[in-house]
Amino acid sequence: MRIAAGLSVVVLGSGAVGHAVMTGLDTGIERVDPFKDMKNRPQSGHGLNVLLVGTDGREKITREERREYRLGGAPCHCTDTIMLVHLSADRERASVISLPRDSYAEVPAHQDLVTGKAHKAHPVKLNAAYAEGGPNLTVRTVENMTRVKIDHYLEVDFTSFMKTVDAMGGVEICTAKTMRDTHTGLDLLPGTHRLTGGQALQYVRSRHIDGASDLGRMQRQQRFLAALVKQATSGGVLLNPVKFKQVSSTLLGSVRADRGFGSEQMLALGQAMRDFTPSSSEFASVPIGNPSHPVKGIGSTVKWDEPKAAKLFEAVRHDRPLAPVRPGASGSRPAAVPVDVPPRQVRVRVENGTRIDGLGGRVDAALRATGFDTTRAPGNGASREVKRTVIMYDPRWDRTARTVSAALPGSELRAVAGQGRTVVVVAGADYRTVVPVRAENPYEGGTTPVVTGDQVVCGT
Repeated sequence: MRIAAGLSVVVLGSGAVGHAVMTGLDTGIERVDPFKDMKNRPQSGHGLNVLLVGTDGREKITREERREYRLGGAPCHCTDTIMLVHLSADRERASVISLPRDSYAEVPAHQDLVTGKAHKAHPVKLNAAYAEGGPNLTVRTVENMTRVKIDHYLEVDFTSFMKTVDAMGGVEICTAKTMRDTHTGLDLLPGTHRLTGGQALQYVRSRHIDGASDLGRMQRQQRFLAALVKQATSGGVLLNPVKFKQVSSTLLGSVRADRGFGSEQMLALGQAMRDFTPSSSEFASVPIGNPSHPVKGIGSTVKWDEPKAAKLFEAVRHDRPLAPVRPGASGSRPAAVPVDVPPRQVRVRVENGTRIDGLGGRVDAALRATGFDTTRAPGNGASREVKRTVIMYDPRWDRTARTVSAALPGSELRAVAGQGRTVVVVAGADYRTVVPVRAENPYEGGTTPVVTGDQVVCGT
């Protein structure tokens, strides 16, 4: 979950701020050796692979912060989040893959960090690899599971995450529905919010908002990463030497990294990535075959869909995008508005409320192209003098109506008791266009499609 702060190490290096600002930053990084004595590693591919690990370290958090952000309890000294970030060889794309912390894994033979006892290879949940063998065993386990060679290792804790978000001035998140989690204290109403470091930590930690549990949390973490990229690239952080150093020095107070990752690498990446935008990033989670795979002595684990996972990591090894470019996709297309109900589940009938010939047909076609289930048989409204587009809906399906309203900004919502499931759109003289919308949960139906950063950040 604090992975966002780790990613910002890479992203924040993308401003051409010069060696003067970067000088001395290496001294703030605590060094680890995750690649010590590693043998039989996967072959190197094209591009750069970074393993980003978030731990539950909270030793430096104040008592007040623990109480306010529900950070009580003892840390497990294990990884709470693991993400594999691939930067393409041309530095024009970043692919981020979330690895569920409860993934079924088999750790190789190793020596226990705490007891010193030698262990044979055995099954565990993926996050337990860190507790048994630290960064080294974590890297070895991930490489064995993905067959992707890790080039660099970054580790972040609670403290670094909170302070870095605050140093950046907060991060903007938008949600289409109320988000409440009594375990973390998260309480967000529908709309756009600029989260402080503590609030952002609540957002990325929450697992009890819906039935998606840890898988839903991974989606929110990816959405947060995309928002972080947008904030860094559009908020002046990368090109402002003073701001850059402030954010970097704050972040590096709690970062642990391999010895080969330093200021020179950050600058080299930065010069190649200075035009990086949210649309340059793509996010995915490992395809799941069984989310509740029982293992004796371990409990319920997340079993990957091996064929689909192999295909995903093959794309990483060969430096290919995780998904083909969408038809008509371009950096200038408008960002889709997040909605609660997927448009394909919304039945719409269009009526022309004006004397403009063909308006009903154009609105029907535009809504259908955006994903709505239209009747394809638009008619004329009772009045032909409607100035403002009206959305008539049954109060029992108010969430459905709000999805249509998001696609037709400025329209009037009008409840009609007993109307039934179909939403009626009466096109008015003010109609201009249909705004693209998307379900806020892009992983519905058990699939794990790839989404780009511009699809999951707040629209402009």
